[in-house]
Amino acid sequence: MKGKLAAPSVLGYALLGLLARGDQSGYDLTQGLKDPVGYFWYAQHTQVYPELARLEVGGLVRHRVVEQTDRPDKKVYTLTENGSAQLRAWLEAPTTVPKKRDELVLKAYSIWLADPAAAARMMREHAQVHAAHLAEFETRLDCLTHAAGQALWQPDSKWFGVHAVLRRGIGHEREYRDWCKWMAECLEKSVPAHGSGNPS
Repeated sequence: MKGKLAAPSVLGYALLGLLARGDQSGYDLTQGLKDPVGYFWYAQHTQVYPELARLEVGGLVRHRVVEQTDRPDKKVYTLTENGSAQLRAWLEAPTTVPKKRDELVLKAYSIWLADPAAAARMMREHAQVHAAHLAEFETRLDCLTHAAGQALWQPDSKWFGVHAVLRRGIGHEREYRDWCKWMAECLEKSVPAHGSGNPS
C-alpha cells in the first residue's frame, strides 16, 4: 500500500530529474549523481537506494525487474505521473538563496596573520584544482555541443539544463581560479615586507 510523501528531499528531486530523462537502474542513477549532477550537488551513493524506496512508497516512481543472464536481475525505475507533477511543482517553486560555507574564503579574511609564502602556495594549489575543474567542464561542454547541437539552446530540451549547469560551473571555476591566482600574487609580493603593519 502506497503512502504519501509531504515532499521529497533535494536528493529525491535530483533522482526525479534524472528519471525524467528516461528509465534508469539504481546503478545508472548513482552514476548520474556523479556526472553531471555531481558538478553542483553532492550525494553519497549509499543514500540512493533508501531514497528510491521512499519515492516508491510515495508513488513518485515505480520499478520493474529486468532479468539478466550474465549478472543478477536489476530494478529499472520509472518516473510516475505523480512524480512528474511533483518535480514540475518543485521546479517552479521559490528557491532559497543557499548559505555559503567556504573555508578558503574564511581563511582569506584573516590571511594577513599567516606566513605569506605558505599561504601563497596554498592559493596556488587551489588555483590548480579549479583550473583542472574548468578544463573538465569546458571539455564536457565542447563534447556536448558536438553531440546535441542546437538542442543545447532550446529550453524545452533536456540538453538545455545540462548546458546551463556546465556554463554555471565554467563561470564559477574560472572566477575562483583567477581569485586564487590573484591572492597568490598579492601574497608573493608581500613576502619581503611581511610584518610591516597590520590592517585596521
